[in-house]
Amino acid sequence: MFSPRSRFIKSAKVSPIEERIGHKFRNGLLLAEALTHPSLGHETQQRHFDNQRLEFLGDAVIQVVISEHLFHRFGHAAEGQLTKLRSRLVSRDTLKKYAAQLELGEFLMMGRGEEASGGRTRTSTLADAFEALTGAIFLDSGLEEARKFILNQASNDLARIAEEPVDINPKGQLQELLQSISPCSPVYETVSESGPEHEKTFVVQAIWEKIVLGKGRGRSKKQAETAAAEEALKLKKWKRAKRRGSRI
Repeated sequence: MFSPRSRFIKSAKVSPIEERIGHKFRNGLLLAEALTHPSLGHETQQRHFDNQRLEFLGDAVIQVVISEHLFHRFGHAAEGQLTKLRSRLVSRDTLKKYAAQLELGEFLMMGRGEEASGGRTRTSTLADAFEALTGAIFLDSGLEEARKFILNQASNDLARIAEEPVDINPKGQLQELLQSISPCSPVYETVSESGPEHEKTFVVQAIWEKIVLGKGRGRSKKQAETAAAEEALKLKKWKRAKRRGSRI
């Protein structure tokens, strides 16, 4: 009777899963461990060989990678805002979605009882498998490879957050900050539009008290306005105007 390890190594499914995740394992046992559900060991009465330890490690790696990405992408966001965004990106439902994109459930080795009860599509099972797979990639090839894997799977969500950050609002932050100094609100002026109709680039500047606080570029006016507000928050030109004795 083959052990879970040897059964996986002999399986024809090794190559397809590696193709899906875009990573060729140097140590195939790490991949076997990541895809072994604890229920298999319970049924076979064999010593523990499952993905729970890798799940623990992968959870930490995902947290670090997503935290670092958000930290650099949203340079003016407060800790609480970054925490909310990270929570959305590492939630169980989100990790399940990433696992489903890779069809990880198809490749999991689990006990017959777990499979019969819907284990291959269960949120907790898929989220755990994604974390375990991340931990396996980290151990196999290091943080940089794990980072590529995570950011690639999360690319659509990260792009959506960059376009319309629900919990991070540079325009709102800028308006709140400036209105604590003066009753005037910043206005956004379109400087230019370029490119074909389906792929336009907009340049917008944020103006307040006749001062151009920042400029931004984007594929939509909304995105360009957000970028202009981000630059304004970074440059803080209103402070220099105040030192020059303006009416602020």
